[in-house]
Amino acid sequence: MAAPWEDVLRNEAAIQEAAAVAVDAALLEGVLMRTEAEPNASDVVNYAPFTLLPSAVPSALFEQAYAVQQDFNLLVDAISQNKEFLERTLASTIKVDDFTARLFRIHMQVLEEGLAQSVFLGINRSDYMFDCGVDGTPALKQIEINTIAASFAGLTSRTVAVHGRVLKVLGKPEAASRLLPNNPAKGLALGIAKAWELYGSQSAVVMFLVEKVQRNIFDQRCVENELWNRNIRVIRRRFRDVFEKGSLDDAKRLYMDGQEVAVVYYREGYVPKNYDQQNWEARLLLERSRAVKCPDIATQLAGTKKVQQELSRPGTLERLLPGRAEAVARIRATFAGLYSLDMGEEGDKMAAAAVADPERFVLKPQREGGGNNLYGEELRQVLEKIRDSPERTSYILMDKIKPQPARNYLLRAHSPLRVSECISELGIFGVYVRQGKGMVMNKATGHLLRTKAIEHADGGVAAGVAVLDTPYLV
Repeated sequence: MAAPWEDVLRNEAAIQEAAAVAVDAALLEGVLMRTEAEPNASDVVNYAPFTLLPSAVPSALFEQAYAVQQDFNLLVDAISQNKEFLERTLASTIKVDDFTARLFRIHMQVLEEGLAQSVFLGINRSDYMFDCGVDGTPALKQIEINTIAASFAGLTSRTVAVHGRVLKVLGKPEAASRLLPNNPAKGLALGIAKAWELYGSQSAVVMFLVEKVQRNIFDQRCVENELWNRNIRVIRRRFRDVFEKGSLDDAKRLYMDGQEVAVVYYREGYVPKNYDQQNWEARLLLERSRAVKCPDIATQLAGTKKVQQELSRPGTLERLLPGRAEAVARIRATFAGLYSLDMGEEGDKMAAAAVADPERFVLKPQREGGGNNLYGEELRQVLEKIRDSPERTSYILMDKIKPQPARNYLLRAHSPLRVSECISELGIFGVYVRQGKGMVMNKATGHLLRTKAIEHADGGVAAGVAVLDTPYLV
């Protein structure tokens, strides 16, 4: 996809002026992050990294990604309720991956005690790239689905205005008017508010469970403000606070500092380093409670890479979504090739294929948060080392997506202004609320476009590699 801005990219003076305007517009609109030097203080902030120009996205693929999101919401929810499927699918992974194993043990313990939670809230973000096949026609291919702490719904709501300003400064008001409005933060808050309402206690609070280092606080505040605007009280706490001050009453209602908690919204807890023994105990306490967890632990497990790989097996989607042939077809159309590395003939064959041709694949561990995948020579070295060991079952293999690069400027604080060859990743936010067995809400609530220079194989915005972007439909 050629960028629609080739004329502009050749005009250095215009680019310099537009970049200065863009940075001020980002600060003005609140596209903000705390600094690396002071990650927990808001007295010095900077703009979150973003592209100077919006990136071209094929409108048919954009519409396809939106159209399939409700199907993915139903699928994630179905998986989270299917104990046997999760048990069978994760059996090999939990033998070698301690993090997944500990999550799974909590899941089983809570089921054995009997679920206290009756309202379920899912906030997912399904991420895609545009794979240019042999004939050069782009196709939508899913990279992963994030079922816990899917970020940037807030900041991406504010980048549209920045890109609109830039296009006007560059003499392209008509193009500026074609940028789509986008406010996923509002959609996320709508889901949280619905779960809070169904929980049924006007005085109960929503608790954001947050990390020790909070550089991305403004992204979370966008969602938080939407809740305050609905007169829903929000508190921010860490696992440590839950361990020290959290408690359950006889009805398994959750209390923090004497306040009843209706909804726990996780922006933490998705990687092993988020946990020590106290934090695991806090997580168990939360899971045993009646509060609506977003996500509950079963939904977090539904987002693992091993589950993603299992879904690509023939017949699996049909079993999970019986009688929904059209939804199954829409979901399957987005799958890239996914392969198991379980011990046995199939896994042996795939490991050998990847070692022989590492450029064809991506090696993915069971981790969220960007920056974990292995490519090329690094992939080959790791697989060579573990190909005969059960450790390989903690990974899956995926066909490497080959998108068409386009030129753009990536604006980062304290970095020189230079043009880069870039590729983009489109995320669609989905929100659903279920009460008992009945689906109360199921929506696609907005999008996130992230762009990175092609020399970076892996990594998100928070990982410091990708930058925020706005789709320009072509």
